Amino acid sequence: MCGIVGIAGVMPVNQSIYDALTVLQHRGQDAAGIITIDANNCFRLRKANGLVSDVFEARHMQRMQGNMGIGHVRYPTAGSSSASEAQPFYVNSPYGITLAHNGNLTNAHELRKKLFEEKRRHINTTSDSEILLNIFASELDNFRHYPLEADNIFAAIAATNRQIRGAYACVAMIIGHGMVAFRDPNGIRPLVLGKRDIGDGRTEYMVASESVALDTLGFEFLRDVAPGEAVYITEKGQLFTRQCADNPVSNPCLFEYVYFARPDSFIDKISVYSARVNMGRSWAKKLPVNGKIWISMW
Repeated sequence: MCGIVGIAGVMPVNQSIYDALTVLQHRGQDAAGIITIDANNCFRLRKANGLVSDVFEARHMQRMQGNMGIGHVRYPTAGSSSASEAQPFYVNSPYGITLAHNGNLTNAHELRKKLFEEKRRHINTTSDSEILLNIFASELDNFRHYPLEADNIFAAIAATNRQIRGAYACVAMIIGHGMVAFRDPNGIRPLVLGKRDIGDGRTEYMVASESVALDTLGFEFLRDVAPGEAVYITEKGQLFTRQCADNPVSNPCLFEYVYFARPDSFIDKISVYSARVNMGRSWAKKLPVNGKIWISMW
């Protein structure tokens, strides 16, 4: 379980991403990271072990300039708890790509071997997120001789989906192009999309693990990203979406409602708080307990 956020804005996003990660802190307390793209098309990255408030100091925030960025809070479920496995990860080729990931890949060992034997891509950590990033980068590399347009990006995501197995919600940035986000074909891990109109016809977009992050920053909730769907927001603020899975189905993780998510979030149009209340009522009817009060725990 982890928390991810991405903002494609028209103003500096460093503070907004920090605030969103603070709201999503319950999804991961092991490590935190933020990466932005500055005016010179360079990544500005800060990540380390610890809580959001411990990892980012004023000097770090001042360096992370740019109107587009992504962030991550980590709860280690694959790999180790080393600071080297804090996210986001990035690769220099092609273009310059950075990615943050919530979930687990069940065929990570197979993919690691394939990446080295077929593409000569070296994975430097035990994190399956680094593997996922390199799979996506490898697929994007197939379009290096062509202008990188939305169709190419969606094709690369579709090819990535066909190779990886497991639960994943991802947000990534491609230098010189924009931000992408995509959800696994079974919709196991949550991902929401929102927007914020700031006047003069300008709109900022945001993706996050939970709707509560949108609420906190004043973004309008648009919808859940569908299972297998991908979202692409260009540097100029154009929004594109496409279904990138062959047979998408909705099989969300029950533990999002039981344990992972904040009670004031909505996941796939369902209130987490209401889900817990209803589950408590159901258990109260089935279990032979004499107690008169049932309380949800969080």
